[in-house]
Amino acid sequence: MKLLHLYISPEHNFFGHHGLPAGESPMLETDSVDCVAGKGLVGDRFFGYKEDYKGQVTFFSHEVYERLCEQFQIVAVPPSVFRRNIIIKGVDLNSLIGQEFEIQGVRFLGTQESTPCYWMNQAFAEGAEDALKGNGGLRAKILSDGVLRKG
Repeated sequence: MKLLHLYISPEHNFFGHHGLPAGESPMLETDSVDCVAGKGLVGDRFFGYKEDYKGQVTFFSHEVYERLCEQFQIVAVPPSVFRRNIIIKGVDLNSLIGQEFEIQGVRFLGTQESTPCYWMNQAFAEGAEDALKGNGGLRAKILSDGVLRKG
């Protein structure tokens, strides 16, 4: 398993924007991110959102990103458009639902699929929401404090 990209965003672009235009807050790529158990990623929009929140951090598969780029003939659109925090390679994220796992000494609990929404059609390509069903990523709780680094 390899961490390719780490993203945080201080504000929501889609969450809470139903019936409104998408926000314009960028996903900020970092070389490392501080994980706080039960809270989330320091500096991210979901940090401390609510107690026992199932989406303290989100993961997305780089292999899924590559497949979508090929399917929709997309180039020069970064994986950050999916607004997931951690882009990872070499693991089936759906297999981690309901499982505890560890990355670089930080423990997580996979809670559920990060379900794609209609905003994916706007952010990536028309049809992306349907293409992502079953592969929208992983929502997880952070079980231990630590730092994640790309690589």
